[in-house]
Amino acid sequence: MQDLDKEVTVNPGYRKGKKKRVKLVQKVSFKVYPGETLGIVGESGSGKTTLLRAISMISRPTQGKVKLQDRTIFESRKIREKMGGRIQMVFQDPDSSLNPTMAVKDIVAEPLMPLKLDRKNAEERVRASLHSVGLDEEFFGKYPAQLSGGQKQRVSIARALVSHPLILLLDEPTSALDAAVQAQVLNLLIDLQKQLHLTFIFVTHNVFVARYMSDRIIVLYGGSVRELGPAEKVLVEPLHPYTSTLIAAFPVPDPKNRNLLGIEVLGEPPSMINPPSGCTFHPRCPFAKEICRTEEPQLREVFADQLVACHFALEIFNSKKTTGGWTQE
Repeated sequence: MQDLDKEVTVNPGYRKGKKKRVKLVQKVSFKVYPGETLGIVGESGSGKTTLLRAISMISRPTQGKVKLQDRTIFESRKIREKMGGRIQMVFQDPDSSLNPTMAVKDIVAEPLMPLKLDRKNAEERVRASLHSVGLDEEFFGKYPAQLSGGQKQRVSIARALVSHPLILLLDEPTSALDAAVQAQVLNLLIDLQKQLHLTFIFVTHNVFVARYMSDRIIVLYGGSVRELGPAEKVLVEPLHPYTSTLIAAFPVPDPKNRNLLGIEVLGEPPSMINPPSGCTFHPRCPFAKEICRTEEPQLREVFADQLVACHFALEIFNSKKTTGGWTQE
């Protein structure tokens, strides 16, 4: 993905003729390597799902390029059709993504329609795909209403796998499930990735799930990349204050050890209709200075393979190392 922007037209007021172009995602660039899991984390409204929709060809980007195997996906209809089966998506809520009027075997067979396979070959693929997620023949004729939440998500994964994709896009695939079923689905995905040599782009707001699943992490805020690097580095020694707030926001199972990073951020995510000037995180950042209010920071490499968009990332990091916590002016 290279310099991707996604804009939409909105009407922020009640009067006609007051429509405005709003950027949901801006200047996003990254590579995904074969066999890896790239995690994307951020609050609701940060642009995570918008990115997935562009990669999956559900939504065309306003600017920028999405490439697969050195081909620009949106360059022509012929390329989109050819690449369609190579990128598949598992949605957050199986209740809304599975057709309630279709049997499981027909739901899973849907992605095969553009491939024009003969009936026998298609049935074999459907059967193999359902077996790979742990569903046997007794589920083939059932309908979504007859399945548990975990079973529905397994059907969603089977549907995504049936066309033999190279990349699986996972949009918070376990957030609608209880904790025990979440663990089962995550471990299933890890096993499938190894068996089928899949590449994952995994979207989540849960930093612990991101660390468990991901090789590298992208942190999004206000539609742009704030930090990118190996999962262990980003989530253990974060460089951007926003990354630290995401980590600190999740509870730890020790009541005596709360807010380990010693940082608290108040306020709400930025309005995409009227975003703040400069760094869009500056109204919430306890380290913001005048340059943060006027100049947008560029994504730069601070340590090997670890990039951050923050004017004072290195100074804040060194201060934390020296004092054992964050120091704020």
